[in-house]
Amino acid sequence: MEYRHLGRLGLKVSPFCLGTMNFGTETTEQDAFAIMDRGLELGINFFDTANVYGRSVAVGTTETIVGNWFAQGAGRREKVVLATKVYGEMGRWPNESRLSAKHIRDACEASLRRLQTDHIDLYQMHHIYREATWDEIWQAFDVLVQQGKVLYVGSSNFAGWHIAQANELAKQRHALGLTSEQCLYNLVDRTSELEVIPACEDYGMGVIPWSPLAGGLLGGMLEKLESGRRASEDVQEELRTHREAIEAYEKLCADLGERPADVALAWVLANPVVTAPILGPRTLEQLEGSTRALELTLDEDALRRLDEIFPGPGGPAPEAYAW
Repeated sequence: MEYRHLGRLGLKVSPFCLGTMNFGTETTEQDAFAIMDRGLELGINFFDTANVYGRSVAVGTTETIVGNWFAQGAGRREKVVLATKVYGEMGRWPNESRLSAKHIRDACEASLRRLQTDHIDLYQMHHIYREATWDEIWQAFDVLVQQGKVLYVGSSNFAGWHIAQANELAKQRHALGLTSEQCLYNLVDRTSELEVIPACEDYGMGVIPWSPLAGGLLGGMLEKLESGRRASEDVQEELRTHREAIEAYEKLCADLGERPADVALAWVLANPVVTAPILGPRTLEQLEGSTRALELTLDEDALRRLDEIFPGPGGPAPEAYAW
């Protein structure tokens, strides 16, 4: 496993981030433990979760599972760069969501209890919150950093100008600012190339793409459906929209002799600004099957053909849409 710096930080993480969103809903605690153990065996040291994951079962379900896994000891917590998130609704009371200083503090304390740890390595804002000033938000995070409860602060689902605004105001406070952005990025969804990824590159932030397989659309969906596998209605709707491109994509993958999922992950990893795409395995087999992408290098011809199938926005703004 060749580790990478998370953006401008000295912190090193694996080129895959183990996403835990399915733990507690699609994946039992026992199977989640096996996936996390195998992740460490494979050298994956970067784990991502969120306080809202598993909420359909109970508030904080997924963080609780991760915390129970840490509690087994054997250096599990020490080996992991732990990322979680704050923003989503954790209750019906007025300040049990979003990014007020009160909720940031309360949510952090609750996550620490569920995760059975004394600190969060990367605490991410799950979404922009326009109703709070950056002075309020950064004050809350600064206190958590000073207390040693949070090491680094990241964002998720921010626009490029949000990233710039947050970092410039952090500079005024002599704070480190945002160290990473977790954004939607895959062959089908390339909007981040307009402004988000360029902003991250300019500020030295790590990019942690979520849904690198477009919810399974890029994971050999046509072949799976032909073999009798089922797909969610959302994915089937996406397939109806992009069927011609997916047919061309799966043919290209067959020409390359590679699995579609591996090609999709290798394409994301080929972007030098990307630190680590998030894998969201439901099963141990899905995790095991992802490692091939780390060995796969797409040549210029393959990258050109992928750009023809999924052209994206045309590069960074404003040249993507102006002279």
